[in-house]
Amino acid sequence: MERIDVDTLVIGWGKGGKTLAGALGRHGRTVAVVERSSEMYGGSCININCVPTKDLVHSAETRRDGDDPQSWFTEAVAGRDALIDKLRARNHAMLADVDTVTLIDGEARFTGPNQIEVTAGDDRLSVTAKSIIINTGTIPARPDISGADGPRVHDSTTIQHVQPLPERLIIVGGGYVGLEFSGMFANFGSRVTLVDRGDRLIRREDPDVAAAVHALLEESGVEFVFGAETERIEDAADAASVTVRIGDRTRTLEADGVLLATGRRATTDALGLDAAGVAVDERGFVVVDEFLRASVPGVFAVGDINGGPQFTYVSLDDYRIVLGQLNGGGSRSTADRVAVPSTIFLSPPLARVGWNETRARESGRSVLVAKKAIADIAAMPRPKIVGETHGLIKMIVDAETDLVLGATIFSIDAQEVVNILALAMRAGVTASELRDGIWTHPSSTEALNEVLTDLRPL
Repeated sequence: MERIDVDTLVIGWGKGGKTLAGALGRHGRTVAVVERSSEMYGGSCININCVPTKDLVHSAETRRDGDDPQSWFTEAVAGRDALIDKLRARNHAMLADVDTVTLIDGEARFTGPNQIEVTAGDDRLSVTAKSIIINTGTIPARPDISGADGPRVHDSTTIQHVQPLPERLIIVGGGYVGLEFSGMFANFGSRVTLVDRGDRLIRREDPDVAAAVHALLEESGVEFVFGAETERIEDAADAASVTVRIGDRTRTLEADGVLLATGRRATTDALGLDAAGVAVDERGFVVVDEFLRASVPGVFAVGDINGGPQFTYVSLDDYRIVLGQLNGGGSRSTADRVAVPSTIFLSPPLARVGWNETRARESGRSVLVAKKAIADIAAMPRPKIVGETHGLIKMIVDAETDLVLGATIFSIDAQEVVNILALAMRAGVTASELRDGIWTHPSSTEALNEVLTDLRPL
């Protein structure tokens, strides 16, 4: 068996790991990066998650009623694939061009605290490293439902290449993935039915925000079945039937395709973590401290696999934390993360940072709230210009300090406006300063000039 020694070994090509590998390699450290799939160079965000799905969302948004759904979807998928091929090649070159970085194709498995064995067919390679970064991410979870492995059943990865476009699509699960794909496929022309066990959409959001999202998707043609547990999926000659239980009765739904959007699970099963003594939690995620150190010295976990928020930009922050640890003297930790925003890429997007109104009420603090429908914001003509006036903006402000405690932006450009508000929260910019800010026109940011003039006690 061939053996190599490196300063740092990265298992998996996700955002945090690949950025670490590049930074360390460019500073003369020897680095090995192990990836089991040539289709995952660059990580899941580039290849199967964030970028390709948002590319499809955009393509779906631009389809008009006269456009043939199947042809439009086929062209959209081809465009998605062309984009991802370019990004994957670029990401591979970013590390392949660094002399001190060795790229290894194969399956990694720990054989000791600082050693792994890589398997690729009959080939075996032993790699020893001073530090090891686990960066293997997550994969879609398959629920324990009879028939979940049927030919018409998909996860968030496989449905991106479904053919033909389902005329009828059932989506099981109303989280981020379920909502985004509901809007996407409805805009492509599918008749979408979303099945969720809850009594309404996105229960972590305020009821009025959830109602606005519900109305948007319903207007797009999405039907909803709430309070429903999916019991089984059966495949027939020309359709799949999904049986759900609602209280004490059952209902059977038929569709040409089924998407299981029921969460994601850890990918630690095949890593042999027991051999290294690396602890995992009850869900299989690597247990880490605030500096992302695993239970074994020299082993770190970055990205989704450490059980933190499953966002690419959080994985990038993981890189900063671990780089500080590897270079010595790094003080950055997960405790430094303040006002981290998130976005559900509906059409238009729903973004939030910090508190919502529900959290504000529960806090008992003296707060002010401003809320306005996008269609009613006179100082924000951009939505009217582009013909997308769905949504609303809500701002939560501390009544004593005038500091922003949170914001919900359901509007075009929400993914950008929320970043400005997150920065304001970190920097201590007051609501009054945002209200009186000088913003470009026409833009979505200038909505702050109007919305924040109407703050009222909660």
